[in-house]
Amino acid sequence: MWQPTDIACPADVFDAASRWGADPGYRVELVSLGGHPVRTTCGLTLAAEPLERIGGPLDTVLVAGGLGHHAAAEDARVLTHLRRLAGLSRRVVSVCTGATVLAAAGLLDGRRATTHWMWAAELAARYPAVRVDPAPLFTTDGNVHTSAGVTSALDLSLALVEQDHGPELARRVARSLVAYLQRPGNQPQVSVHLAAPPPEHRLLRDVCAYITANLAAELDAATLGRIAGVSPRHLARLFAAQLGTTPARHVRALRTEAAAQLLTTTGLPLSAIARSCGFGTTETLRQAFVDHYATTPSAYRQAARRG
Repeated sequence: MWQPTDIACPADVFDAASRWGADPGYRVELVSLGGHPVRTTCGLTLAAEPLERIGGPLDTVLVAGGLGHHAAAEDARVLTHLRRLAGLSRRVVSVCTGATVLAAAGLLDGRRATTHWMWAAELAARYPAVRVDPAPLFTTDGNVHTSAGVTSALDLSLALVEQDHGPELARRVARSLVAYLQRPGNQPQVSVHLAAPPPEHRLLRDVCAYITANLAAELDAATLGRIAGVSPRHLARLFAAQLGTTPARHVRALRTEAAAQLLTTTGLPLSAIARSCGFGTTETLRQAFVDHYATTPSAYRQAARRG
């Protein structure tokens, strides 16, 4: 069973690119062994063409993800046809756990690749020849592209359209699909907002909400303690117990993510972004970015513009 989003996101992006003027356009074809219908995890069944009848040359071979990835990775027929088609294609792409199938076919050996963060450790353990990076939304290594799956398939597909036809068409496609933001590949899969469940303690929830709404304000331990009505030491204990971090690290992570969004959605200079997110100076912003994203703010912005 396969994840419908992993199939639909790339298909919709390439179809929209063709409708918005891609030249040459894309023709999307869903294939399966024997042309059997593709069952998806949400209950939809999709019609497919026989994999065995597909020949080349091809532009893109894309392997979607889903709960069927283990069975597919162990099916010699699937792997044989995948290797054959990869040799006839300009590029090879996986979405989510589709990386498991590429790895089983040997197509990721010696390459950097990603997959959904829930499956990254397993992929690395099963296929030690693959340099698995669980952090980014998508990766590119030569002509092989891998993505974290689900909505990140949209980001990777837009990046491929931009690679083929330029940024203006990619932006037009993104707008037509009401995509809020075309995220760069090096953006982390899991935001600090989602990395841990919401705090159970009402006081801590209120403090976190205040931090998010006032990133440019003074947010040191003493200030947060006064806002919460507890001592800085007690507040630190709450952060450690419920979020597994310190108040200072939580503030820094939120400020860095806010700066990343401004870098990719506005043309504000770095100095203005640093001030609005509470960093004060561009050097403080730069250091936070290097620590959080392993790149500089300027490089992050350039990567986002390239898709």
